[in-house]
Amino acid sequence: MKQYFVTKEKYNGEIVYINCDKLSGYKFTPKNTYPYEGIKINEMVIIKPSLIEKIIKRKIKNKLDFYLKIIIENLDSDDDDDTRIALGDLERYKIIIHDRYSIYLDEKYMNLLNKKINVIERELKNNLNYDKDIKQNELENNRKSR
Repeated sequence: MKQYFVTKEKYNGEIVYINCDKLSGYKFTPKNTYPYEGIKINEMVIIKPSLIEKIIKRKIKNKLDFYLKIIIENLDSDDDDDTRIALGDLERYKIIIHDRYSIYLDEKYMNLLNKKINVIERELKNNLNYDKDIKQNELENNRKSR
């Protein structure tokens, strides 16, 4: 398999082959949403630390926004299943952040991120408890009315 290295500096038209396994950096697979003729990217390695940090922060922000969206949708509905799934997924994501991304992010940002995740987790748990309390009250009211 051929591997390529693309850089802006000192491009003289020749192709440079490089082994990506030896590079230390953040590896990921792009979504390939824009088709390019003759180019297919299977894996990318980002070496510049500031770019790695920006990419990871954007990725984490999008995922946390997704969980906030779930919380807002669950305020309107009575469905506990989505809340339970989101809570389990959030706990799994918390472990992923700690294992994969803590290498690239500074400690101050990781502490802030843990606080945000704990707030979202607390809200999801409160939604579950609130829904349980409402269902119990409805059952008690139905029993009393009979």
